[in-house]
Amino acid sequence: MTTISQRIADELQVREAQVASAVALLDEGSTVPFIARYRKEATGGLDDTQLRTLEERLGYLRELEERRATILESVGEQGKLTPELERQLREADTKTRLEDLYLPYRPKRRTKAQIAREAGLEPLADRLLADPSLTPEAEAAGFVDAEKGVADAKAALDGARHILVERFGEDPELVGRLRTMMAERGRVFSKVIEEKKAEGAKFSDYFAFDEAWAKVPSHRALALFRGRAQGVLDLRLDLEVAEGAQHPAEGAIAAHTGIRDQGRPADRWLVDVVRWTWKLKAGPHIETDLMGTLREKAEDEAIRVFARNLHDLLLAAPAGPRVTIGLDPGIRTGVKVAVIDTTGKLVETTTIYPHQPRNDWDGSIAVLAALAVRHKAELVAIGNGTASRETDKLAADLFKRHPELTLTKLMVSEAGASVYSASEVAALEFPQLDVSLRGAVSIARRLQDPLAELVKIEPKSIGVGQYQHDVAAGKLARSLDAVVEDCVNAVGVDLNTASIPLLTRVSGLNETIARNIVEFRDRNGAFRTRRQLLDVARLGPKTFEQAAGFLRIRDGDTPLDSSAVHPEAYPVVERILKRTGRELGSLIGDARFLRSLNAEEFTDERFGVPTVEDILKELEKPGRDPRPEFKTAEFKEGVNELKDLQPGMTLEGVVTNVTAFGAFVDVGVHQDGLVHISQLAQSFVKDPHTVVKAGDVVKVKVLEVDLPRKRIALTMRLQDAAAQRPPSRGAERGAERGGPERPRQDQRRPAPSAPASRPAASKPAAPRHGAPGAAAAKPAAKPQPAAPADGALAEAFARAMANKKR
Repeated sequence: MTTISQRIADELQVREAQVASAVALLDEGSTVPFIARYRKEATGGLDDTQLRTLEERLGYLRELEERRATILESVGEQGKLTPELERQLREADTKTRLEDLYLPYRPKRRTKAQIAREAGLEPLADRLLADPSLTPEAEAAGFVDAEKGVADAKAALDGARHILVERFGEDPELVGRLRTMMAERGRVFSKVIEEKKAEGAKFSDYFAFDEAWAKVPSHRALALFRGRAQGVLDLRLDLEVAEGAQHPAEGAIAAHTGIRDQGRPADRWLVDVVRWTWKLKAGPHIETDLMGTLREKAEDEAIRVFARNLHDLLLAAPAGPRVTIGLDPGIRTGVKVAVIDTTGKLVETTTIYPHQPRNDWDGSIAVLAALAVRHKAELVAIGNGTASRETDKLAADLFKRHPELTLTKLMVSEAGASVYSASEVAALEFPQLDVSLRGAVSIARRLQDPLAELVKIEPKSIGVGQYQHDVAAGKLARSLDAVVEDCVNAVGVDLNTASIPLLTRVSGLNETIARNIVEFRDRNGAFRTRRQLLDVARLGPKTFEQAAGFLRIRDGDTPLDSSAVHPEAYPVVERILKRTGRELGSLIGDARFLRSLNAEEFTDERFGVPTVEDILKELEKPGRDPRPEFKTAEFKEGVNELKDLQPGMTLEGVVTNVTAFGAFVDVGVHQDGLVHISQLAQSFVKDPHTVVKAGDVVKVKVLEVDLPRKRIALTMRLQDAAAQRPPSRGAERGAERGGPERPRQDQRRPAPSAPASRPAASKPAAPRHGAPGAAAAKPAAKPQPAAPADGALAEAFARAMANKKR
C-alpha cells in the first residue's frame, strides 16, 4: 500500500525522502519557518508553502488512517469483515469513500428496514427483486403475522420496500456513482421564502437563482448559505429534469439494481422502491454531502483569500523609525492624539476639538504644531474612520500654516484599532491610558511598523477577508495563525524592542516564554548576545534552536547576531573568514567578494551548499528587511464624499481588500469602490491576486456611483472608451448566471493599513509639506495607466452594476 509519505510526495511532485525528512522534523517539534529556513539539506529545499501544504495533508491523512483503523475494528467485531471488504477499506483514499463503505455497517438506531428484517420480511424483498413476474400482494400474504407487527399484505410490502431502500441507499458503489453524477451535472437552486422577501432584500440576487454545483464560486456559495441560515432562501441541489421524464438519478439506481419496468406484476412496486431510494435515502444523503463539500470548498477559498490579503498587509512597507503623530478622528468626542518616538514608545497624548460642536480649528492646529516641534515629528497618521477627511483637511491646513515642520500625512486603517484598545494586551501596555487614546497609539504604530502592531490584534478583526464570519472559526484561525507566523519569521524580530505578542509569533516561542524574555530584558537590560536567551526561564536548547535565527540583536557583542545566520552555523562563517583571511567587519557587505566565493568549499557533513549559499547572501546585507520600500498615495483634492464622485473621474487609491471577484479600493470617500475582476486588466484575469494586492497604490476610473446603496464601480482599464460611458441597464441576467458579480454591502470591509508595495512607477515619499486633500505628499510620478482593453466588457459590467431592482 502507498504510504502517507509516498502519497504526499506524489501530490507535491517531490521525492519521498524529502517528505519523510520533513515529517520527521515536524514530529520532533520543529516549526515550518525553521524547517524552511534552516533545514534545506534535510528537505531538499522545500519552501514554506510546500511545507504548509505537507503539514495540512499529513494531518488529514493521519486522521484518515485513524478512522480506517476504527472502522476495521468495528466491522470486525460485527463478524462482517470479508476479505473483499477489508481490501476496499484499506484502499479507500478519502474520508468520503471510507464512510461510504462503512455506511451499511455503521451502528445506528433501529430503522424501519431493521424492524422489517426482524419481522422476517427480507425474503419477501429478495423474492420480488429476483422475480418481478411474481404478484406482490399474493407473495406478501404469506408474510402476514400480527404477532410480528405485520398486520396485512400492505404492511408486509411496506416493510420489504424499506429493506430494499436501505440496501440500495447504502450500496457504496451505487452511492459513489450517484455522487459523481450530482457533482458533474447537479445544479444549486435557490428561491426566496416569500414572507422573508422584504427582510432579505440584500439577497435579492438569489431570489430565483440556479448555477452548476461545480461552478458556484466561493463568495456566491457563502452568500447562499448565509441566506439560508437567515431563513431568507430555500436552497437545494438537484438535476435538471425535463417535464414528465424520469429523474436521471432514478434511472441510474434502476440500471445498477437491474430493475426495469416491463409491465410485469412486481415492476411497478420495484419502480416505487427506486423512487423512494432516491427521494428518501440516497438523494438527501448525497445532497447533504455535496452541499457540505461546497461549503467546505467555499470556506477553503475564502480562507485562502483572507490569508493572502493578511500576508500582504502584514508585509506592508514600514515607514520605519520616525517620530509619528497618530490622530484618531472623532466629531463630538474630539480627535484623539498620540505621539510615539522612533522606537514606538508613547511620549505624549492629548485630545483636540477641531470639529463641531466646539470648532476649535485654530487651537487644534496650534496644539499639533507644538507637539510636532517638541518631539521633532516627521509623520502624521490619520485613522480612516468617521471624520477622517475632515481631520485630513486639518492636517493639510497645519502643513500650510507651518511649512517649516516638513511633515508627511497618511491615511491609516482603523480596522481592529478598537479591538486592540479594549484588549488585555493594550491594558498591559498602557494601564493608565484611557481606552479612547490607545486607538491613536495603534494608528501611529501601524504606520511605523504594520507587522509589529497588527500581530497584537486577532487577525479576523483586521478586516481583509471575504465572508470571513461565515467560515469555520477553527480552520480560519489555524490558517491565519500560520500566515502571521510565516510573516513574522520572514522579517525577523528585534529581541530588545519586540512586544510579547510579537515574540509569541516567533518560531518555537509561546506566550509564556515571550513574557519571560521581556521580564528578563526588563531586569537585566538589553540582550547583548543570542546565547543569553538560554538564561531565560523555560527557554531550553530545543526552543533556542527553533527561535534564535529569527531574533535579531542590533549593536550587540556579536555582529552575526543581527543577521539571519543561525548560531549553529557560526562555525561556517568562521571557516569562511579563516580561508579568505578576512575580518568579519570587512567581509560583511562586500557583495562582489562574497559572490566570488564557491559555496561548496565551505560545506561539511552538517551544512551543505543550500545553507552556505544562504549565509553568503545574508553576509551581503545582514538583517535585511524583506518588506518593500515605503511609498505613499495621494487622494484627489475636493473628493471627500460619495456625492463628489462622477463617472469618468480618474483617481488614485489604495487597494484595501482583494477577493475572488475583484479588488476594493479606497479613493478617500469613506466607502471603498469595487474594481470587478473583469476591470482589473486588459487581458483575462483568473485570480485578482495576480494583478493587485492589499496596500497597492493604483489609478482607477469611476464607472458608476450608486448613492442610495453606497456602491462605487471602478475600473483600472483607464483607456477604455466604454469606461467613460454612463452605465445602462440590461445585463442583469448575464451577471446572475455567472457574469460580473456586484459587490454586496455585507462584503464591505474596512481598509487595511498604510500602503505597502506599489506599482513600480510610484516613487518613495520624502517627508515634506503635504498638498491639501492629499493622503500624503509624494513626488509627481504616478503609476502608469492600464493598457487599452475590450470596451464591450467594461460596458457590460457597467450595465450589470447599474441596477437589479426586479
